[in-house]
Amino acid sequence: MAGHSKWANIKHRKGAQDAKRGKIFTKLIKEITVASKEGGPELENNPRLRLAVQNAKGKNMPKDTIERAINKGQGSEAASYEELTYEGYAPNGVAVFVECSTDNLNRTVSNVRAIFNKNGGSLSKNGSVEFLFERKGTFVFDLPEGMDEEDLELALIEGGAEDMSIEDGKVNVTSSMEDFGNVQSKLDELGIAPENAELERIPTTTVTLDNESFQSVMKLIDKLEDDDDVQKVFHNLEVTDEQMELI
Repeated sequence: MAGHSKWANIKHRKGAQDAKRGKIFTKLIKEITVASKEGGPELENNPRLRLAVQNAKGKNMPKDTIERAINKGQGSEAASYEELTYEGYAPNGVAVFVECSTDNLNRTVSNVRAIFNKNGGSLSKNGSVEFLFERKGTFVFDLPEGMDEEDLELALIEGGAEDMSIEDGKVNVTSSMEDFGNVQSKLDELGIAPENAELERIPTTTVTLDNESFQSVMKLIDKLEDDDDVQKVFHNLEVTDEQMELI
């Protein structure tokens, strides 16, 4: 199975950035609240909430914080968020897909448009870059102690996985969007709790830039990720090992 190792490494570095900025808990809390409001507060009956809580635990979110986020999605005073997406281009033709969750549509569209405009990018109409990405399920977890790698790979293939790679003791698994739930079930069966599991938009083609242009694009992406209404940012920029050290 050919793994998306470079993609996984970029995600790990991005995740470390988010945590450093103190943004990751804010985004996880919002996802828990939205999932709770949408499908109810019971984990066993709400797959989206179960996944959100699992990801929060993977980032060491305290139990009481998780419970408050679940409760925030319930009752007459429940927080109300609208989910929406934006598409555009960063400098040098890098495609950018933005997923948002907001309680103020006007604020969000104004902020996202301003970030693109002020950082050399341009916001486009829906569908302008979506075709450059594939929806995939991704899972990240530590290689279980004593588990044979080939046995693990065969079990995951049986569960619907497409790709698996192992780097620095971290297992990165990719599935089709349709098999996301099947792989989750297989991991449960194996007693493996991923530190992160989600549906991603993985680029089908990538753009490579020199270091100066790369930093220009990352400035725009960083600004988007810093916005409280932005949940996820996907792009098709290929990042070299040298450029990863610049992030």
